[in-house]
Amino acid sequence: MDVIDKKILASMFACQFTKEDLIENIIKKTNLSESYINERIANLKKNLMVTENNTLTDFGRTTLHVVLAGGVFDIIHPGHIYTLNAAKALGDVLVVVIATGNTAVRMKKRHPLHSEEQRQELINSLQVVDLCLIGNDGDIFKTVSKVRPDIIALGYDQVHQEKFITDGCKNIDLNVRVARLQSPIPEFSSSKIEKEYGEALHGI
Repeated sequence: MDVIDKKILASMFACQFTKEDLIENIIKKTNLSESYINERIANLKKNLMVTENNTLTDFGRTTLHVVLAGGVFDIIHPGHIYTLNAAKALGDVLVVVIATGNTAVRMKKRHPLHSEEQRQELINSLQVVDLCLIGNDGDIFKTVSKVRPDIIALGYDQVHQEKFITDGCKNIDLNVRVARLQSPIPEFSSSKIEKEYGEALHGI
């Protein structure tokens, strides 16, 4: 299967969670014409990867490696970009889960500067991201169960224990690989940026 077919299938996977138009999504990701995309989709239907309703068949889904990554993503910095690129390199589809405001407070001991919807919009604007969802309060496995990824990618600073995630996934009948990304520790974190920006404002 070539890169174009993979991008079409990836768009079909992502669009099942949103109201975004499938053809527009594929055009945005590939810059191909609508007629050519429809030809490729027709071929994927012949190969039993896509249904008549333009959704993935079970066989089509098995051809994709879906990677799930999560975080607060309050102030986007180079460390985030490096981490998301490394996560996408593990598979065909990158799904990013944004922590809710309540979860962010529990994780970071502070309120985010941006709302959940603003942070989702920021991450969705990144070319490397195929789908961005807002997570659930309290139970990360609700979102994992919804997405059913093949790989869960953890950044250098995420406290989740691999065994906790693996065991939790087994409880929802999901066999995933947990990958600890070897991302470089960035010079600045969102918290440091916020702190230094605040101090600079007070010094004016």
